[in-house]
Amino acid sequence: MTRFLPDKFILSLLATVALASFLPATGEMAVIVGWASNIAIGLLFFLHGARLSREAVIGGLRQPKLHGAVLASTFLLFPMLGFGLQAAFPHLLAPQLWTGVLFVCTLSSTVQSSIAFTSIARGNVPAAVCAATASNLLGILITPLLVGLLLHKSGSAGGLDSALNIVVQLLLPFVAGQLLRSWIGGWAARHNKILGLVDRGSILLAVYSAFGAAVVEGIWHLFPLPQLGELVLVNAILLGLVLAITTFGSRLLGFARADEIVVVFCGSKKSLAAGIPMATVLFGASTVGVVLLPIMIFHQMQLMVCAVLARRYAAARSAITNAVPVAAE
Repeated sequence: MTRFLPDKFILSLLATVALASFLPATGEMAVIVGWASNIAIGLLFFLHGARLSREAVIGGLRQPKLHGAVLASTFLLFPMLGFGLQAAFPHLLAPQLWTGVLFVCTLSSTVQSSIAFTSIARGNVPAAVCAATASNLLGILITPLLVGLLLHKSGSAGGLDSALNIVVQLLLPFVAGQLLRSWIGGWAARHNKILGLVDRGSILLAVYSAFGAAVVEGIWHLFPLPQLGELVLVNAILLGLVLAITTFGSRLLGFARADEIVVVFCGSKKSLAAGIPMATVLFGASTVGVVLLPIMIFHQMQLMVCAVLARRYAAARSAITNAVPVAAE
């Protein structure tokens, strides 16, 4: 049953949301927390740049068909499905929550969980590393463009200011980390656990800042419990559709089983670690807390579902392997 429980980071996020709900930063303290959040986000992407090897970046160019399928699922299939669900059921969710759902659809894939689940399922791990890496790198540029395209009419985001904020707060720190990797890459690798705490701390600070502002605006009075249940349903439908399409689509494209696993797990994930900093840059303080609700729910949902799916892939692979000697006899 432990695989169905929230992981420690999700529990930390929930605790941060609770803290922001009861003790939100206001006045001058809100300004200070906002600046601290921006600095922490810049540090987060700087450390990502410092730890990511150039070999992994270049590796994304290999197996173009496989990586193309993952990127198409991440940046084409997801937005199409999200936009289609909104068009089919426009009144199921409040407009702010639909904005959050569409934002989920624009995000890049995860790195750690995509690779971990691919490994558990006995898939092509090197290809998963390259696919997840390429998705995250491209997401820095593609996500703001998709947000502007999908949400431009509602005025939620987009424009030159958003692009400039992405470059200054996310892309430049990442590039700086890459440029300094020769000097600090070894140190970052040796202190990976400590830097992981810095990563999580940066995200938690951003969540506290965003939800604190949303609480001041009355977020918990805007959405009753049934509305949150409907949000869970929309996320479940979205995840189920993507998993089904990536599974059967990869088979139609003739991928080997190991590569199918990469498409399924890398193509169905959405990164909470990238989503929270992106949201704080792209959306206003009064709306960012609401926008973050769908990605927090989707993130936990994808972990639970993919944990079960990865074990089924592994069990099927073991059954085939064990059956081969018997068939030969």
